[in-house]
Amino acid sequence: MSVRKGAPALLGAGTLCAALLLTGCASTTPPDAPHRPASAPAAGDARPKAARPDAAANSLASAPAPAPRIPGIGPATHALVPDGTSQALVVTGTGPDDNTATATLYARDAAGRWTGAAGPWPAHNALRGWTPEHFAGDLRTPIGVFRIGDAGGRLPDPGARLPYDQDPEFAISGTGFSGESLEGSFDHVIAIDYNRVPGRTPLDKERPLGAERGGGVWIHVDHGGPTQACVALKREALRALLRALDPAREPIVVMGPATDLAR
Repeated sequence: MSVRKGAPALLGAGTLCAALLLTGCASTTPPDAPHRPASAPAAGDARPKAARPDAAANSLASAPAPAPRIPGIGPATHALVPDGTSQALVVTGTGPDDNTATATLYARDAAGRWTGAAGPWPAHNALRGWTPEHFAGDLRTPIGVFRIGDAGGRLPDPGARLPYDQDPEFAISGTGFSGESLEGSFDHVIAIDYNRVPGRTPLDKERPLGAERGGGVWIHVDHGGPTQACVALKREALRALLRALDPAREPIVVMGPATDLAR
């Protein structure tokens, strides 16, 4: 197995919750201004003059345009997207306890607009759905914004631009929660930077947050049922994603239920 160094650090599992708690806590409404009587209208003119149309148009033209956001992503979630990121895989769950989702790759152009680049693809997530605070064995997928920079698998590199570690240790056997075979699930994987050291093979076992916070959260080949904590895509979709992700674009995954991501 190869060990790579130098990838950017993960954004952190509880960051989305902290951002949401900080949003909208304090009022920004200024205190009432003191009352001042209006000037009396000139003689012969009992009605106040309307604002000039060109002045109103100039006021609207000078208003700042809203910041472009990834479709379906609200301001609190989007605030966690790193400034240098121009590729984002958005995995949108249908509800907090559901184990099916939709994954779409978005890309930001030179003008700052986010548009769909690949997908949407059907996906599976953890058996019991999602959580903002993941622990080992809870059978939920962590909600948040995470970097993705390392890949690997049992099979040879399908053309990934991310560092790719081919290793027989990615072999897996057994059955999933629906009785389906797990064989081939780790033929290709992308490590999600949740509780791991970036820049290393996805097989690396170091857990900076501690073993109790789980780890080994990957994007891997869908075996036809829910996962322990990972996100799973059909084989060809995952291979297409591996070929599309560019480390120079600082790719991330944004994942969680639709209602959470829209905040």
